Amino acid sequence: MRLAFPTLLLTAVTLLLGVTGVNAAPQHALTVYGEPAKYPAGFSHFAYTNPQAPKGGTMRRSAVEIGHFDHMLPYIDKGIGVTQIDGLLYSPLAQRSLDEPYTVYGLVASMMERSDDGLFLRFYLNPKARFADGKPITAEDVRYTFDLLMTQGSLRYRTQFADVKGVEVESPLTVRFDLKSNENRTLPLDIATLPVFPEHWWKTRDFANGGGYEPPLGSGPYRVSKVDSGRSITFKRNANWWGKDLPVSRGLYNFDHFSIEYFGDTDVARQVLRGGAYDYNREFSATGYSIGYDSPALSDGRLQKAHLATQAPQTAQGFVFNLQNPLFQDRRVRQALAMLWDFEWSNRQMMRDMYIRQQSFFSNTDLAARQLPDAGELAILEPLRGQVPDEVFTQVFEAPKTDGSGVIRDKQLQALDLLEQAGWKPKGDQLVNADGKPLSFTFLVSQNGMDRLLLPYKRTLKQIGIDMNIRRIDSSQYVNRLMSRDYDMIVTGYPVTTSPGGELINYFGSVSANDPGANNYMVLKNPAVDTLIAGLIRATTQPEMLHYAHALDRVLQWNYYWIPNYYPPGSSTVWWNRFGRPNEQASNDEAIESWWEISTTPLTNQQMTAEKISRGKPGGPH
Repeated sequence: MRLAFPTLLLTAVTLLLGVTGVNAAPQHALTVYGEPAKYPAGFSHFAYTNPQAPKGGTMRRSAVEIGHFDHMLPYIDKGIGVTQIDGLLYSPLAQRSLDEPYTVYGLVASMMERSDDGLFLRFYLNPKARFADGKPITAEDVRYTFDLLMTQGSLRYRTQFADVKGVEVESPLTVRFDLKSNENRTLPLDIATLPVFPEHWWKTRDFANGGGYEPPLGSGPYRVSKVDSGRSITFKRNANWWGKDLPVSRGLYNFDHFSIEYFGDTDVARQVLRGGAYDYNREFSATGYSIGYDSPALSDGRLQKAHLATQAPQTAQGFVFNLQNPLFQDRRVRQALAMLWDFEWSNRQMMRDMYIRQQSFFSNTDLAARQLPDAGELAILEPLRGQVPDEVFTQVFEAPKTDGSGVIRDKQLQALDLLEQAGWKPKGDQLVNADGKPLSFTFLVSQNGMDRLLLPYKRTLKQIGIDMNIRRIDSSQYVNRLMSRDYDMIVTGYPVTTSPGGELINYFGSVSANDPGANNYMVLKNPAVDTLIAGLIRATTQPEMLHYAHALDRVLQWNYYWIPNYYPPGSSTVWWNRFGRPNEQASNDEAIESWWEISTTPLTNQQMTAEKISRGKPGGPH
């Protein structure tokens, strides 16, 4: 199906609007730097989907979040919302493809127009686009959505869209976003991925508090059919969804019912999956993934375990220092503590040598600084000399490495030397500062399984006089402590994309350090980091962006703001073997929305192979 806006209408609209500046032609897709999209106008479907996939059946998965949701919307900072509302219930203006760095294709907006000077972005809405009650999606709804997110939504929207000057409704189906500058190359694509809310529905409801448990009125491929307050939510496929035949939708959203189960504990979620109470778990515990599913079902194939999306950028996970704590304000202290976590031993003893050590804040991408800075990068770093560690100019960062034996006396001696330089000296069985205060801190956790990873670290620290207390609290307390920055050290992760933009301010920008809704868990306030983030956001070409990304990575690495953990060779995924998957997998995502039901009960490997042969169709079950 070819998506095209009638040429005569486009010409008429352009003449009537009389917008100042040179307009580019409307397009079916947007890319960051104007490079050609992978899929041309008129494409039939994404390569990672099976357009012949049968509709029907059910899928039950665990939530990504730990804890119970206390409202529906994922668009606010309070509590826990339902992530899948975005995409399943609400369709965006444009859909991001899962096998390109950052490209979006029209969905609610059939065509998009970015001006040649980069100062405005226009959307032409699909006249077939409807909310679930049959009312058309209009440009007024788009403007209302943007205003609502900017005034009542999460802080990240106000940060991400700070460069939007205004939103102008030009006609019932045409809306224009005017920008303050053209420096943020990802901003147009970020705007394009916004959902569209029905003004007529939300204007009488409490958006700011997440809408409670009332199923919202949506515009996407599913409706909310059942809510078990805080514990589970079930979506029902809308067979009459207006967008079901669009190229960006073919082969997707195949299950009649899609349920999400919430658990307050990852160990419980794992055991419930093994018991067969749901179908799919995205496992974030390395130990859990390695040995937590061993069973006869795993041996015969009824239970499947695999690393999917192996080319996808991996979350940057690490033990993060709260830089508000005076203890952690000396880089030598942070470096010493980083030396003493023995990844190689933990990987060998607990994770079967499966995992890869984090060396970068942009793991598994070209953004990672893995070579010495070239001339272009040095030109960026040189003005910051004296504000950043000297090592960024002359060395490639490598996380501390051991032989995996569990004996790291050499690292302990190096750490003691650094700590002595920072003013910490032995007194009895403790290290103390000039005031006699012992070197002690607390590691705050909310999930089971972390003790197994932290206790060996605690023992290693204790051997040289450092006390690390491990305190586990429930998920609601944990969220409150994070928001108030009330912790010494936590484990956290930073989502990574190959086209980073304004979200980096949320993670590392000074402006977000003490904002309770932001994810700057380091409480990092570093003007040099702010400068590099700003340069990255303003980059006009991919090579320039990469130079800034490499420079930023180096400065974060050499400041030892965290103890880098590890990442898997793909998304650690476990599921019961009753689903089909496309022959070509998405490179950047598990793309569970492209799966379909093969059997109502799990099949062994032998049974699934027989089923695949009997069907003999492209995109058959895997």
